[in-house]
Amino acid sequence: MLNTSQVKPRVCILRTDGTNCDQETAYAFNKTGGESHLVHVNQLRSGAEKLSDYQILAVPGGFSYGDDIHSGKVLSVELASFLNDQLRRFVDDGKLVLGICNGFQVLVRTGLLPWGELGTIQATLMENDSGHFECRWTNLLVEQNNCVFTQGMAGTVIQYQVAHGEGKFYTDEVTLEKIEQSGQVVFRYASTTSGQATQDYPQNPNGSLHAIAGICDKTGRVLGLMPHPERFVETFHHPNWRRVQLGEPHGLPLFRNAVAYAAQTGAGC
Repeated sequence: MLNTSQVKPRVCILRTDGTNCDQETAYAFNKTGGESHLVHVNQLRSGAEKLSDYQILAVPGGFSYGDDIHSGKVLSVELASFLNDQLRRFVDDGKLVLGICNGFQVLVRTGLLPWGELGTIQATLMENDSGHFECRWTNLLVEQNNCVFTQGMAGTVIQYQVAHGEGKFYTDEVTLEKIEQSGQVVFRYASTTSGQATQDYPQNPNGSLHAIAGICDKTGRVLGLMPHPERFVETFHHPNWRRVQLGEPHGLPLFRNAVAYAAQTGAGC
């Protein structure tokens, strides 16, 4: 069992060719009490690194392998094929998985989201309705559910940045209804005036069904989202930080909740 008085939860920040948000994600976890390690996927495949040595797995944003086939496709195949056993054991041990932007795309293509069925794709992130890359700050409504990462945040409207060309959450009607009924929607794009979920562009920057910006699995321990919480963990990260009183940087609670959970539970150590 992890001795929380002596050991910080270890965070595996997974990297590969094209990953470009690894340093920022590591900084966010370190700032909130974690111990981040940048780990290349080849280190896991070779055995030089083992997922079992970590309590949190984070798949950060970027353009893994250039997204040459589909966004996140190649890395998801690596995880679901070559690292299937390690990844399955990691999740079964009650540890945490976070996928941000490209990482979210990876998690849905592995099948970890929404149902934790590795190798079975039940949802996807499609090309934005606008037909181009969207880089803007968005309002997000945090839903009430059992997601570990957003405890204490339910009902609030926060601001994160989006930066993606393929961020439209899409699935069939049956799967979408199951996700809704299971309370797995964590974040929705919200109106700047009402604070409620919206399909209106550009407040919903990609046309996601039901304004979905992020979902978790049924356990609440696997989270994927398109917006970037790691880009708002310092007050000055926000473009209007001198003009608007936003309080604590909105990305901090997500990382702090994850680290606290891993420290309190030992998460399989």
